[in-house]
Amino acid sequence: MDKLPKRTEINTNFAWHLEDIYSSTEIWEKDFAISQKNIDDLRNFSGKISTSAQNLLDCLNKNNEASLIIEKLYVYAFMHFHEDSTNTVYQQLSSKAENIMIQYSAATAFIVPEILTMSEQAIQNIINQNNFKVYRHFLENILRQKQHILSAQQEEFLAQASEIGGAPQTIFTMLNDADMKFAVIKNEKGENVELTKGRYTSFLENKNRRVRKDAFETLYDSYLKQKNTIAATYSASVKSDVFFAKARNYTSSLSAALEDDNIPVAVYDNLIETVHQYLPLMHRYVALRKKLLGLDDIHMYDLYVPIVAEADKKISYDEAKQTVYKALQILGKDYTQALQKGFDSGWIDVYENEGKRSGAYSWGVYGVHPYVLLNHNDNINSMFTLAHEMGHALHSYFTWQKQPYIYGGHKIFVAEVASTCNEALLMHYLLQNTNDIAYKKYLINYYMEQFRGTLFRQTMFAEFEKITHEMIEKGEPLTCENMSEIYYHLNKQYFGDDIVIDEQIAIEWARIPHFYNAFYVYQYATGYSAAIALSEQIIKQGQPAIDRYLDFLSKGNSEYSIDLLKGAGVDMTSTEPIKNAMKVFEDLLNEMESLL
Repeated sequence: MDKLPKRTEINTNFAWHLEDIYSSTEIWEKDFAISQKNIDDLRNFSGKISTSAQNLLDCLNKNNEASLIIEKLYVYAFMHFHEDSTNTVYQQLSSKAENIMIQYSAATAFIVPEILTMSEQAIQNIINQNNFKVYRHFLENILRQKQHILSAQQEEFLAQASEIGGAPQTIFTMLNDADMKFAVIKNEKGENVELTKGRYTSFLENKNRRVRKDAFETLYDSYLKQKNTIAATYSASVKSDVFFAKARNYTSSLSAALEDDNIPVAVYDNLIETVHQYLPLMHRYVALRKKLLGLDDIHMYDLYVPIVAEADKKISYDEAKQTVYKALQILGKDYTQALQKGFDSGWIDVYENEGKRSGAYSWGVYGVHPYVLLNHNDNINSMFTLAHEMGHALHSYFTWQKQPYIYGGHKIFVAEVASTCNEALLMHYLLQNTNDIAYKKYLINYYMEQFRGTLFRQTMFAEFEKITHEMIEKGEPLTCENMSEIYYHLNKQYFGDDIVIDEQIAIEWARIPHFYNAFYVYQYATGYSAAIALSEQIIKQGQPAIDRYLDFLSKGNSEYSIDLLKGAGVDMTSTEPIKNAMKVFEDLLNEMESLL
């Protein structure tokens, strides 16, 4: 039976180099001690920063210093934990890192409220001083959110409560990544193979329909056995979101989630409403897929299998790297040099092992470099995942070259633009460099699958989140039964009448980790729409669009996301980017039909 390797069995050539952050746990512990002193030093500023501009400047500088070290502690500990959640050393380190992060949050909770005890004119005078130039956007953003900032005592209370508020996510992560076990299924050869979350997608892409069905039913049977526990966990997470939103005087948990980056709630609502208008395109795609697969009836487990069997290619990790590099050469020498550096310098953790976190992400530390976690399979999906996560990584890389630490992050609203633009450019390259009609049909189908999985599916997720949060806000309970009913009917609405909505899909909400980071997933859909627009500009306009795009990558969060995208050439306050993306999807449908 094919079993996952243990972490110690992974070839170091395919493992990330976390020693670039800390060469040993002993050095980590030294920084941990420094962080505890930094926290004490920060507490001493309480009551003083409103008395003089110099005190405020000293406090903000000290806060940056303390935050960077704690971020290093946190990222190092949790990335080690994510590579093997059964490792007790990093279970302990991640717990310590989480605790000191909470201490830091509590110790610095006074800063923003105390700034706001100053008059608006006094703050404006400080903003206009040259030595506060770096903090201008930071301070202006505080003024914007004034009505949602509480007293120092209340802010400290909320910071301490955040550990409880984050418990549902922690519980779900341990259940989903460490404790959840799946049964053995038989592959297309009749051999016993252990089902894992990492292998699940590969099974759904299998040509053998019995394998797809078995994987689908086996996976969801495991979640159904935990349905009440997960329902209670998710309900607690939503209640936490609602509590913190009310505590900060927001009208809803949705507005609270969007306010931090100054995103109008209309952007969220417009997304759902606009996608609803174009659901007939998704229904048409499902009908086309059913026809091309030659099925009398199509099920949820038939949505991932390639519909052009002869073009079902295996793509090794090395081949994936080479192809991604060639595809992104359109962005110029600076971009591709940074990309190659990431490939060659231990940024990437490539393969799945026992206890490793599922999925993929990019993370890292300012002043070190970005990292990427993968669970690579030799297929086209994993090649696109590599392009996607390196988009995140290089967004950080270029930002860290140009921005000070305080603006070194990037909001998810724009982060998904960088990652998905890479995917769009990769698809363009692949379509332009094949004369094989069968492979072209395969790629067009894959592109349509990106639309289905990102623009349509993530919007469906976003709608589910909106419904569940509104239920709690109205005082209605969330149970496994009502959430499953809601989720089942959303699938019927989004996928239409030409597909059998299998009863197991009703529990899919129970396995989505992103639901524990409320109102996160809509940004995949908005980001996808923006990325399509930017990739089209890069391809058609050339250097001017490339220059705007690279400038966008280097700005971090020094501006609001909506403004960053406007500077790059896309206005997300309008519905046009979503409608334009839907036009691309419709063109793909037309082209696929013409190739039949």
